[in-house]
Amino acid sequence: MSFDWSEYIKVAKELASAATSSANQEAKFRAAISRAYYAAFIEARNYLRDQQGHSIPTTGNAHKYVSDQFDISPEPQRQLLAKELAKLRLYRNQADYVDKFPGLAGITLMALNSSEEVILILSNL
Repeated sequence: MSFDWSEYIKVAKELASAATSSANQEAKFRAAISRAYYAAFIEARNYLRDQQGHSIPTTGNAHKYVSDQFDISPEPQRQLLAKELAKLRLYRNQADYVDKFPGLAGITLMALNSSEEVILILSNL
């Protein structure tokens, strides 16, 4: 049985809601953003691979490739999906690599919403 990558959004929500003490709050918010991104990204990647027959790069280039494939579509929903993925990737890069991340709690909520939006759009394609 194949892993359901959308389960990462549930983990992200659990992490975001479990962030109670300042000692672990930032780490949980950052991890929630990362999992939210990967829930959306892998679902989008798998859609392109499994439903559209794309050969997805196996390097870091896959992130840009997946987003670009939706962005070049004339369909507004696919373009919206690309924008949401790009936003999520920006948030994830900040969460994973930047020492200071102002507005982290709010961005965590935005990342969760964006991830759910991507998954919803994919389910309607």
